[in-house]
Amino acid sequence: MFVADLTFDCYQDTQLDTAEQAINQMVVALRANGQIIGDEFPTVLKDGYFLTRIMCPEEDSLHPLNHSPFVKFAINKLNEAGLLAPKVKIVGQDIHANSADNCHEPSSYILYTTYLHTCSPLYCGDDFLPVPLYRIPAIANGDYKTLIKWQEDWQACDQLQINGATKAEFAALDELCLLDSSLTRRGLDLSKRIRFLTKKPVYYYLYRVGGESLAQEKLRPCPSCGGDWLLDEPWFGLFDFKCDACELVSNISWDHQ
Repeated sequence: MFVADLTFDCYQDTQLDTAEQAINQMVVALRANGQIIGDEFPTVLKDGYFLTRIMCPEEDSLHPLNHSPFVKFAINKLNEAGLLAPKVKIVGQDIHANSADNCHEPSSYILYTTYLHTCSPLYCGDDFLPVPLYRIPAIANGDYKTLIKWQEDWQACDQLQINGATKAEFAALDELCLLDSSLTRRGLDLSKRIRFLTKKPVYYYLYRVGGESLAQEKLRPCPSCGGDWLLDEPWFGLFDFKCDACELVSNISWDHQ
């Protein structure tokens, strides 16, 4: 991922709250389109311009060719607020983040995230690198907001179960692990939508903890079709189970690894 600065120049007098609202709308639109990543975007007022620091998956993520209709609408709102379309300055590549996937035609995708990840939740099935969302057709209403909201909910549940400090831990684990949980059903619906749009397999990750023993874990069948899905070698060193029929992946319980 790349760190970048967006500079919003004022071309006419404007009110601070009007400019702030227009900039926020622009940032929300870029985030919903997968062009910027994260949920904190500090903005400062300089001499006659505003500066917002953001993170984006690729160096050219903010190229106009990647703009959604909502982003273009937000740019028009900037103009109405007395601001010009933002100038982009790439500060540099984030040394702590993964690079974006470079495959032009991935053979498959994996819907996967954790509470530690700020990147795209859609991974390439060839090199397991995050795929910028604007590279696939818009999922709904011209952008990827539904997918990003699913990711936020998954990460919130993951954080609760990792912290393990409240009774909500157990409800959060059910959402992550069970095939019929509301979170999983939403994720599977999104996988189905992406599969339809891209005409590629989209595997959904089911988190796994607990279990009686390593031996019992290895005998665990696919929770959807009941078939054998244990791999000889973990896929990308992470997924011990993979069902091509149901397009599900999972891990041997973290308690027995």
